[in-house]
Amino acid sequence: MAIQQGGVAVAKAFKYGLKGITGHLEPAERELLRGLLDDVISMLEPEERPDQDPLAALIGLDMDVKEPTDRALQRLLPNVMKDDAAASLEFRQLTERSLRESKVGALRATALGLDKEDLVLSPEDARHWSRALNDVRLVLAERLDIRDEEDADHIHTMQDWSQAEDVESYLALVYNFTTWLQESLVQAMLAAMERKS
Repeated sequence: MAIQQGGVAVAKAFKYGLKGITGHLEPAERELLRGLLDDVISMLEPEERPDQDPLAALIGLDMDVKEPTDRALQRLLPNVMKDDAAASLEFRQLTERSLRESKVGALRATALGLDKEDLVLSPEDARHWSRALNDVRLVLAERLDIRDEEDADHIHTMQDWSQAEDVESYLALVYNFTTWLQESLVQAMLAAMERKS
């Protein structure tokens, strides 16, 4: 369900039709999403160090990487093995830079797509959007301290912008909006796959 403004939903859910996957966002919604995407990009962009080996950077190695201390960043870049810190660190050294760059690429591609109110997504665009919205939601979920289904159900009760009385309720509304948008996109992507099969 879309977030309401004065009782009227303004965004149009993604759907699959003759033009492919289409959707519509109002200017304020596009600016909101652009800001969220930019925030996550700034969290994920690999740090450039003056003494960095350019060849290692080119192939995605980062031997100085450490596990993130920001819990939201940990959600985006989790350890691969919960019970083996050494193996997780080794895997992180080999893959984290490439993973960060891949995520940033999807986030930037999605931000570029926000230049138009009426969205028409190619299959590649849809994959970028799905990844980017998922990463935004992971960060918001961490900021809202969503740990289980009960926490999520509580957040989902926030559906009207007039209920935004503080930072937490505003973030809950933003989380619900991005969740609704992503769910509609996934449904449209599934419909596109079914049509082609």
